Amino acid sequence: MRTKSTRTKRPRPSVAVQRAARGAPSARRLRAWALAAIRAGGAVTLRVVGAAEGRRLNRTFRGRDYATNVLSFAYAPACALRSPPRSPALRGDIVLCHPVIRRQARAQGKSLAAHYAHLVVHGMLHLRGMTHARAAEAARMERAEIRILRRLGVADPYTVK
Repeated sequence: MRTKSTRTKRPRPSVAVQRAARGAPSARRLRAWALAAIRAGGAVTLRVVGAAEGRRLNRTFRGRDYATNVLSFAYAPACALRSPPRSPALRGDIVLCHPVIRRQARAQGKSLAAHYAHLVVHGMLHLRGMTHARAAEAARMERAEIRILRRLGVADPYTVK
């Protein structure tokens, strides 16, 4: 006789895509890149913005008066407020500034899709708590980015052609 499993199911991750600017890859592709970097369930919003919104957000939250390529905003899981979670669900927003990403992709000789994939994964790793403030942290984050991007069929973004 079969018995019910006592294991709990992993929560399904959710990735919403918002567009305030045109020209980015499809929502399906953006979601796929984000899901490749999620470990457990969670809720993430990817928002593609223009230069004005990107600049305003960077100025408001980082004190830098220019549009940057990607901003990540992590939120604590609700269960973390009550007790430490065993496997915290990833929650947050990632803002992608299309004009900056397009300009950087051209300057670096990369396809727009490859640069977006890299920055979505980069933002997701920030939501997971990774940083690149110190050399050792940056090296660890770069290795994770390269590994995830390789699984997606995207070349190493740090290799100079």
